[in-house]
Amino acid sequence: MSTAFDILLNGVALGSVYALVALGFVIIFKASGVMNFAHGSLLLLGGYLTAVLHERLGFYAALALAVLATALVAGAVDLILLRRLDPHATHVLTILTIGVDIALMTDLTRRIGGDLLSLGDPWGGSVSTFGGSTVPHTRIASIVVSLLVIGAVFAAFRFTAWGLSLRAAAEDREAAALMGIRLHRIRTLAWCLAGALAALAAVFLVAFPAPGLERTTGEIALKAFPAAILGGMTSPPGALLGSLLIGVTEALVAGYEAELSALGGGFGDVAPYAVMLLVLLARPNGLLGEKEAIRV
Repeated sequence: MSTAFDILLNGVALGSVYALVALGFVIIFKASGVMNFAHGSLLLLGGYLTAVLHERLGFYAALALAVLATALVAGAVDLILLRRLDPHATHVLTILTIGVDIALMTDLTRRIGGDLLSLGDPWGGSVSTFGGSTVPHTRIASIVVSLLVIGAVFAAFRFTAWGLSLRAAAEDREAAALMGIRLHRIRTLAWCLAGALAALAAVFLVAFPAPGLERTTGEIALKAFPAAILGGMTSPPGALLGSLLIGVTEALVAGYEAELSALGGGFGDVAPYAVMLLVLLARPNGLLGEKEAIRV
C-alpha cells in the first residue's frame, strides 16, 4: 500500500509541476497561436538565475528576482522579435521560437558547463513519514504551491480584464481587435506570465530528490509539451488534466520499472509521448480541446 501511495504522490507532485509548464504553452498558444519551443530555455534561465543568486540574496528573494527576470526575457522575445513579423504567419513565428531556444540554451549551457547547481530551496532533503511512506517535503511544497499559483491564474482568466481579453482573442482575433482589444499587449503579457510559470517550475523540477540544476534541465519542459497537447492546446483545464495524467504515468513507469523491463530500460522517457499518441488516436483535439468550426 505504501508503495502505491508513494507512486501516486510522486505522480501528482510531478504532474502539478508539469502543469505550470504546460499552462505556459497553452497561454501563449491561446494569445497568439504560436507553439513556443523556447519554453525549455526559459525554464533553464529561471533555474540558473535562482541558483546563482540565492547565496547572496537568499532563496525567496532570488526566486522572486528570477521569476521577474524570466518573465521580462519572455516578454522581450515577443516584443522585440515576434511582433516585427506578420502575426498571421504562426508557422514562421513558431520556427523563430526554435531559434530563440537554441541561442538561449547554448549560452546557458556554456555558463553551467558540467556543474550541478543547487537552488538553495529551504526544504532540502527533509522528509516526513506517514503510515510507512516517506514523503519528501519538496513534493508537498510543489503540490501546494502549484495549486495556489494555478488557482490564481485561473482566477485571472475568469475575473480580470486581461483574462477576458485573452479569451476573446482566442475565440476570434479579428473580432477582438475590432472591439478595441489591444492584441499586442495581451500577447506580450501572456509571454511574461508563461516565462514566470516556467521559472517557478524549475525550482521543483531540480529540488530533492532530483540532484540539482544541470545543463540538460531545460529538456524536462519537453515532457510537459505532451501534457498540453493531450489536454487540448486551447484549454487550460485540459493542460492541468493532461499534466496529471503524464505525471502519474511517468511515476508508474518508474515505480514498476522491473515489471516493465520487456518494454526496454528507457521506456520511461517515451511513456509521456506514448500516452499522448494513444489519447489523440481517440480524441484528436485532446481531452478537453474544442473542435475547430469551419465554414463552407
